[in-house]
Amino acid sequence: MASMYLKSFVGLRQQVSTEKPHYFFTSQSQTKPPRKLKLQVFASKSSPRLTNRNLRVAVIGGGPAGGAAAETLAKGGIETYLIERKMDNCKPCGGAIPLCMVGEFDLPLDIIDRRVTKMKMISPSNVAVDIGQTLKPHEYIGMVRREVLDAYLRERAKDNGAEVINGLFLKMDVPKDGVSPYVLHYNGFDGKAGGVGEKRTLEVDAVIGADGANSRVAKAIDAGDYDYAIAFQERIKIPDDKMAYYEDLAEMYVGDDVSPDFYGWVFPKCDHVAVGTGTVTHKGDIKKFQLATRKRAKDKILGGKIIRVEAHPIPEHPRPRRLLGRVALVGDAAGYVTKCSGEGIYFAAKSGRMCAEAIVEGSENGKRMVDERDLRKYLEKWDKTYWPTYKVLDVLQKVFYRSNPAREAFVEMCADEYVQKMTFDSYLYKTVAPGNPLQDLKLAVNTIGSLVRANALKKEMDKLSV
Repeated sequence: MASMYLKSFVGLRQQVSTEKPHYFFTSQSQTKPPRKLKLQVFASKSSPRLTNRNLRVAVIGGGPAGGAAAETLAKGGIETYLIERKMDNCKPCGGAIPLCMVGEFDLPLDIIDRRVTKMKMISPSNVAVDIGQTLKPHEYIGMVRREVLDAYLRERAKDNGAEVINGLFLKMDVPKDGVSPYVLHYNGFDGKAGGVGEKRTLEVDAVIGADGANSRVAKAIDAGDYDYAIAFQERIKIPDDKMAYYEDLAEMYVGDDVSPDFYGWVFPKCDHVAVGTGTVTHKGDIKKFQLATRKRAKDKILGGKIIRVEAHPIPEHPRPRRLLGRVALVGDAAGYVTKCSGEGIYFAAKSGRMCAEAIVEGSENGKRMVDERDLRKYLEKWDKTYWPTYKVLDVLQKVFYRSNPAREAFVEMCADEYVQKMTFDSYLYKTVAPGNPLQDLKLAVNTIGSLVRANALKKEMDKLSV
């Protein structure tokens, strides 16, 4: 029997599958092979047309990824269900969003607490570099509270036709064919506080897992594990005169004292500051690092009162599998948090929207069943668009977060106006900004010089510690 086997890839790496390979046959004969092999391409529209109903999709998780996905699905004619347990969820998150997100997702300005136009990068020896001198008058980094942003996106999804369910997703029964429904099991709460809720089920045609780093949807499709950081954050109410200092300013602290592999931060909110840090390698010491971050900023937050303490895992790289059948992962569930900066809000919302768009397109606005080929288009588009950004930030973290001397070199580099322009252009508009060849050469020479000085400093420090 003549056939051609197509290896399947899921995004950034080759898919590891225990399933039997799929064969696409070009001949019914088992005894006489054809003279010429011909690959048949099956378009998504070959999926069966639905009768008397539209495609049903469940989005598990109501953060930025889930809210954006549910809104896009509902607008696209999909019967949409959004399941979220904590409607007032306050995830420990710096809350920074790029300028492009405000426009792309049509966010109202009143949900943005602060417009940061200045940043201080503070080295292990407390050398501070002012960043932001290259920003144009209309450019800023938005600071939001997750409970406000998430609720807004969920409400907008509801306004567009999505059914928002206050429930805790438990597990799902996976169908054995390509048309039978996924059966979701969850505890429904109907807005009631406390209790274990009422056990319920829901049948859907496809599932988007937007349920965070501890994703139960990821476990259901055996998506594999990943390294994760622990983020710890305290919201601190500080006196008005000190709050004025942070009106349009954010601070980032680097050093072994605040984190061996990340950074500490002080980000302004509406009437308080968020002070936090994170680590992958020394999770058991997270409270020690948080104390050190507060100590580094103590003069500026003196007299403050802690009003909330938050902690949460943050993924460090994409999962080995992000798609199986009619189930796809987005946001933190997929592992879309950048190294070096730890940014995840924009990438969560963007991935949720892109995944939903692939489903809307593949189903012809809810009129046909979808399959893995439809959802795979989302992964292919995502990886092509954002893989360079993830790789660049991964390299930066490995080079500059490895020791205090390297961090000193990093802060020194941040004083360069060209570095600031390239950094902000890439961050604000989510593109790897094209550089000036002459300036790039100069930057390379300066970077080497900074690293050489950092290594020399490290050697001297090592001598002193002997």
